[in-house]
Amino acid sequence: MVESNNKDVLALKGTYKSFPGVQALDNVDFTLKSGEIHALMGENGAGKSTLIKIMTGVERQDQGILLLYGKEASIKSPQHAQSLGISTVYQEVNLCTNLTVAENILLGREPQKFGSIDWKAMNDRADQLLRRLNINIDVTRPLEMYSVAIQQMAAIARALEISSAKILILDEPTSSLDANETAKLFEVMRKLKDEGMGIIFITHFIDQAYEVADRITVLRNGKLVGTYNMVSLPMLELVAKMIGRSLSALDDMTKIKIESSKHIKEDALLQARQLSRTGAIEPFDLDLHAGEVVGFAGLLGSGRTETANLLFGIDKPDSGTLQFEGEIVKNYSPRDSIARGVAFCPEDRKAEGLVDDLTVRENIILAVQANKGWFKFLSPRAQYEIADQYIKLLNINTPTADQLVRNLSGGNQQKVILARWLATQPDLLILDEPTRGIDVGAKAEIQKLVLELADEGKACVFISSELEEVMRCSHRMVVLRDREKVTEYASDEFDEEKIMRAIAGGD
Repeated sequence: MVESNNKDVLALKGTYKSFPGVQALDNVDFTLKSGEIHALMGENGAGKSTLIKIMTGVERQDQGILLLYGKEASIKSPQHAQSLGISTVYQEVNLCTNLTVAENILLGREPQKFGSIDWKAMNDRADQLLRRLNINIDVTRPLEMYSVAIQQMAAIARALEISSAKILILDEPTSSLDANETAKLFEVMRKLKDEGMGIIFITHFIDQAYEVADRITVLRNGKLVGTYNMVSLPMLELVAKMIGRSLSALDDMTKIKIESSKHIKEDALLQARQLSRTGAIEPFDLDLHAGEVVGFAGLLGSGRTETANLLFGIDKPDSGTLQFEGEIVKNYSPRDSIARGVAFCPEDRKAEGLVDDLTVRENIILAVQANKGWFKFLSPRAQYEIADQYIKLLNINTPTADQLVRNLSGGNQQKVILARWLATQPDLLILDEPTRGIDVGAKAEIQKLVLELADEGKACVFISSELEEVMRCSHRMVVLRDREKVTEYASDEFDEEKIMRAIAGGD
């Protein structure tokens, strides 16, 4: 039981929330005390966002009690939450950068004098709020003239002004900050904590949670794993709780090693040397070989997807070099990558992969058609031949190629995305969470397919939040932490405890 002398300013008890087909929160308890920084952590789908939405009036819980300052409350809207002293600063700072700093902080609450804005009073008030945060800048300058870190501070100052906040929710506030800017933010958080404010700190960076938080609540799959004092929870145990692997079960784990190295070619198909993008991933080296599956392991926010985006050309690197088949890559774009023989299955199949209003056939042939150019249309006959070939190859359960893709199950939708890219005959396939949200049977089929593709001589990058799955499917594993590649292991070096320590950053 976690003890504290401070009073609870916010508490949720027995919280349930469901959406169609999803139990987002299942009997979750949470308490925030005055004068504490409380980290809220969990992987994708853990329920963090839903919990915050209930706290801020965006959503209403199906069951459960919400207590505010010791009394039962019903928060009806974000505006109502603000009036009750709850303010939120989101990951993407929603400010008007063309306006001055003062205008952003006091927007909608400008002091009036003789029926018009009292500019001096507004600038003085904004300056006063920022000085409370130890920020001394010219508040009459446009916000766009300042760094993202200063914009973040302006958003916090605005949150304090709007509600005279007693509760501050910071949603991934360090995602766009460098180390010095993050340290400055932590100074501000500690100052507000010393003034008695309760702060909820949502982050994917374990080191940062240990640096600034007093307590931590871990959610997994919509359920409460537990609330702990930071000083009594080792990093390794935190990682185990987040990913759902029991440390006591490690000795019973069967170490799965993939032995198909006879298919791996000696020369690298792709070589990255000190490739990086500011704010996304630190400089890293990486070799990918034909016939090899390289797994990316790490917690959410570790840099897995950011690395994949660089390799596929979604993002352009700031520094370093990328070679494909021995030639330096100069043109970075998805279309250029497809032309080179690289395919990419994105993490969010709904938002980035599928076109719900199109049929299975139309979704499958999209990448082939894009590679040919939109003025060289595939004939209907060619489209059906391609679609039917991969429906059969991947055992996609659909009554016809003309079925709308939104009517398929999650596993079959994932197979449609795989079919789309396999139809381009790629040499390198980048798979970002290809088995997320699908049933066990479909998951096993996709894992088997990945290994079969490697046996056929293709190079694969396999990204998954499930460590056991990465171990099962990979010949080699790259571990990322806090947007940095920290180490890599060959298959005969796979050891779950050792890998978890690398993910956590030590003991």
